[in-house]
Amino acid sequence: MKDRKNSSLLGRLDKFQRLFFVALLSVLAVGAFAQSKTVSGTVLDKTGESVIGASVVVKGTTNGTITDFDGKFTLQNVPDNGTIQVSFVGYKTVDIQVKGQSTVKVILEEDTETLDEVVVVGYGVQKKSDVTGAMARVGSEELNTRPVNNAFEALQGKAAGVDITSSERPGTVGSIRIRGNRSISASSDPLYVVDGVPLSAGGIETINPRDIESIDILKDASSTAIYGSRGANGVILITTKRGKAGRLALNYSGSVTLENLKDKSPAMSASDYITWRRWAYYNSDPVNNPRGDQPNYDKDQIYFAASGDPAALANVNKGWSNGTWDGSKVTDTDWADIVTQTGITHEHTISGSGGNETAQAFFSVGYLNNQGTQKGQEYERYNFSMSVDLQVKPWFKMGGSINGSWAVQDYGYSRTGQSSGSGPVDIYSAAKAIPRFGVPYDEEGNIITNPCGSTTNVYTVIDEWNKSTDNRQTFRALGSFYGQFDFGKIWAPLEGLSYKISFGPDFRHYRQGIFISKDSAVKMGSKNYAKYATDRYLSWTLDNQINYNKTFGKHNLGVTLLQSASKYNKESGSESANAIPNENFEWYNMGSVDITDAATYGAGMSTGMSENQLASYMARVNYAYNDRYLLTVSGRYDGSSVLADGHKWSFFPSAALGWRIDQEDFMKDISWINQLKLRFGLGTTGNSAVSAYSTLGNIQSFYVPFGSTLTPAYATNEPYYTSSQVKMANKNLGWEKTTQYNYGIDFSFLNGRISGSMDIYHSNTNDLLLSMTIPTLTGFNSTYANVGKTKNFGVDLSLNLVPIQTKDFEWSSTINAAYQKDEILELANGKQDDISNAWFIGESINVYYGIANDGLWQESDAAEMAKFNANGHKFEAGMVKPVDQDGNYIIDSNDRIILGNKNPKWVLGWSNTFNYKGLELGIELNGRFGYIVDTGGEGQNGMYNQREINYWTPDNTGADYQKPIYSTAGGDAYSSLLGFKDASFIKIRNISLGYNFNSKALKNIGISSLKLYAQAKNIGNLYSSVDFMDLDLGTTYYNRGFTFGLQVGF
Repeated sequence: MKDRKNSSLLGRLDKFQRLFFVALLSVLAVGAFAQSKTVSGTVLDKTGESVIGASVVVKGTTNGTITDFDGKFTLQNVPDNGTIQVSFVGYKTVDIQVKGQSTVKVILEEDTETLDEVVVVGYGVQKKSDVTGAMARVGSEELNTRPVNNAFEALQGKAAGVDITSSERPGTVGSIRIRGNRSISASSDPLYVVDGVPLSAGGIETINPRDIESIDILKDASSTAIYGSRGANGVILITTKRGKAGRLALNYSGSVTLENLKDKSPAMSASDYITWRRWAYYNSDPVNNPRGDQPNYDKDQIYFAASGDPAALANVNKGWSNGTWDGSKVTDTDWADIVTQTGITHEHTISGSGGNETAQAFFSVGYLNNQGTQKGQEYERYNFSMSVDLQVKPWFKMGGSINGSWAVQDYGYSRTGQSSGSGPVDIYSAAKAIPRFGVPYDEEGNIITNPCGSTTNVYTVIDEWNKSTDNRQTFRALGSFYGQFDFGKIWAPLEGLSYKISFGPDFRHYRQGIFISKDSAVKMGSKNYAKYATDRYLSWTLDNQINYNKTFGKHNLGVTLLQSASKYNKESGSESANAIPNENFEWYNMGSVDITDAATYGAGMSTGMSENQLASYMARVNYAYNDRYLLTVSGRYDGSSVLADGHKWSFFPSAALGWRIDQEDFMKDISWINQLKLRFGLGTTGNSAVSAYSTLGNIQSFYVPFGSTLTPAYATNEPYYTSSQVKMANKNLGWEKTTQYNYGIDFSFLNGRISGSMDIYHSNTNDLLLSMTIPTLTGFNSTYANVGKTKNFGVDLSLNLVPIQTKDFEWSSTINAAYQKDEILELANGKQDDISNAWFIGESINVYYGIANDGLWQESDAAEMAKFNANGHKFEAGMVKPVDQDGNYIIDSNDRIILGNKNPKWVLGWSNTFNYKGLELGIELNGRFGYIVDTGGEGQNGMYNQREINYWTPDNTGADYQKPIYSTAGGDAYSSLLGFKDASFIKIRNISLGYNFNSKALKNIGISSLKLYAQAKNIGNLYSSVDFMDLDLGTTYYNRGFTFGLQVGF
């Protein structure tokens, strides 16, 4: 790829990268020559900047050296008639005749041909200019721009067509989608491949981002078809760092981040909530209750005594201490503040790289501690990685890498703030559910278990992070080992032919411990609860690969043949019990309970095992003629054990064409076009992402070893079996297949000042893997089947700009935009809609389906309301006005419509970098458009806390939300309709400021590179259609953080 000619290569390489090039290209001086002399010199680039680590040798000999930090060198034993050859990666090699000279000055020019980036394409690498498929790359420089806790965070906004939803919980990653959804019920997660090893058990969060060299994202079928069934939803190739030849280079990277939780939906103050509550009673029964803005002492005694919390009532009565109502005297408890803290994250990585021409090694150790902004949430991770590459013989190379991690996550489990039957919820949400007029302690200083009374179904959050815990530990070891034979080095006629065998094991052990103390608010002194669960994952992949690469004149041919086998095994077990005698042991003491006493201890136990296998054969041909006309053809034959007999195997072909127009003769005189390439690709991928044994008839049996009181048919402590009929076997269950077409263009203009790519794609997915409900007369509830079709259309645009570029200052900008729309074509019943699952022919896969609203009823709508109320409704002014689609004055299921799409149509990312003499300022933004979100609608009908909102009163009829009503019997059934809102936003994700110190000033103290930086995360929104939510996360809060970091190389 042609690059801009008026910029310095070294200006785009940090000192750390230069040292790797130094080590890679250094040649040690040996030997002595007669009639020789010593020659000194300086090597510079066109801008006059020193070229550090350039190779300087006497041509035809092994006598050489490298340039120092000032670009200087001294070479001894140089013959008077000798030739000095100077070379460096990215520059043209220069030969200088000595001719008696003792001092020389060398100016290197950039070699645009060698600057063509090499990218990982799956089972190999290619020059980016030769790639015919749709892909995106995020390099180490972009990954290290800002510190992140996992690789997910680094990708946000960096690649067109890749949408990432983050999580603020420490140690938890969000979700990622490449070009939207294709399947309805099968997984839409992409395949992760780390150093050639496909991950079968997730866990991308366990990899240290500092160990990643690059991330390549394969998006279209012509690129992903080589992974067959696994590549249906896109492929993310992660390449970790490896050793490079040269002296040992050590590097340290570390940062400290301080975060605070920012609430975009602050709760009503205690006084405002009391007023809201009065209005709720009035609106429920206006005859017997005064208006909310007319406080009444006697009524307050009824309203706030009903919950049964005398402390809360006493707090309300503070407002009546002077005989008249004064809301400022009421104690206002900020429950959310009780459960939050300043989150502190610090991460440190030490790495080293070195070696010689025959052996290179890399090692890294890392540590991360992320203390969350919610008390009880924490994540701690230890990482170790090591790689070795050995050139054992000229014709044989072997090596391997190990990436290990140990992670401990305090998930922050909490049932507080919910009814006892509810599942876990984060403690911040639990705190927000407590009305602020409730107080945490009674007069004697004891914690009040149910602030505002037991009838509210809310529980205290004080110290619950210590009484209700969920601790998760994960150990992971990921390996990649290979041996490679170059037959051309054994016998010249076989030049270009090689064989590679690789083996990748992936082991993960997961342990979860849950303990809810009897002293927790939700247990209220009753039995405690403990659970201990483990999962053990073991998978491996074995690849045998033959490669042939040869150039015949203007013809370049590359052939890859692959045989691959992989196996996945998971074993799991769990046990739980109540009333653990000694709570200090938490989940480690369940053996002390009498498991035969089911009534007291409620002991439970379960074990399980799941296994699947995949066998594959693949062939790929890459052909290029005259570096202009490109062809890639591949086919993969996959067999999956999870599908039915006779349908386990399928063939997945792909083909792609490329035309490098910039290499044509008629383009030679158009100097402002550096690269122009057209691409077209098509291919078929498969999806077998259903659980193992899904094709088999499944009657789930339960063994009750100690009996039950559920039915008198069985005596207590007498073992018995019971069963639940689940799925019917389907001996015809096969592959879900997607055929995708991709049209693309790559371009670079004005010496790289403008570059990028655009892709237009459309795909059709057939034989969807769906779980179908079947008549119970069959004896089963459901079965898996291949039914239904979907289609997907989209546009990916990536644009790289350099608006300003001078010797000292550069502004570079990257814009990524993606449009995506999916559509259901057929379902299980052909062209019929599946209303129960909100699946509709001709609509997107994920939509909201319900009743629309037309704002609020007003007094002027009395005549219209009367028509509805005549049919049983109880509409009043100030209530939500549902839309009667069929005009029969009855609001029912027939009035439901598609309200909008849950997934965005547009995803945007915009990064800007300003660099002035080593001072670097970076600004990153991202956004989503064209979808809606359900915000909840402010039910306004219970005793739970409410955020500060503009609600309807007789004096505030232009409000956003309906009037509060204490009981749904008053006609409040439609308040949730107000929750569906446009979810478009543009977010300032990150602002960073760093300084790269001049290496010349550091060399005397043995430092090769040094960078100090600071950054601010989640600054705010440039635009948001909903002001009380963080639409990026889908929550009412987010974490804003400030980071200070250091990177240093030795």
